[in-house]
Amino acid sequence: MRIGELAERAGVSVRSLRYYEEQGLLTSTRSASGQRHYTDYEVERVTFIQRMYAAGLSSRTITELLPCVDSPSEENSDAALERMGQERDRLTAHIAELVQTRDALDGLMTANRAHREQFQSAASA
Repeated sequence: MRIGELAERAGVSVRSLRYYEEQGLLTSTRSASGQRHYTDYEVERVTFIQRMYAAGLSSRTITELLPCVDSPSEENSDAALERMGQERDRLTAHIAELVQTRDALDGLMTANRAHREQFQSAASA
């Protein structure tokens, strides 16, 4: 199938597919005229790549995880599990930072409300 059909079947843009190829996440064969051609397998691969992106993984991390898909083995599975654990830890730390940032913003909003109440009280006196 050509790139447009793959894009339609996988539910992504042609631009995304070109990006995946640039990043080494996806490969195609080329016709004599240079058109990209894919097999049905690539539909599943693109779906998998999309799931990885939806989980917050970067293309570099996805590249590190693909050997588990391309060459399944206990060693590759262990390496993928370790890498996903590292990413989970990174996300957990980021969530904690976001919670702190939200709490700091809540504090500023509370201070602002208190300050507004002082102005309203002074204006009505």
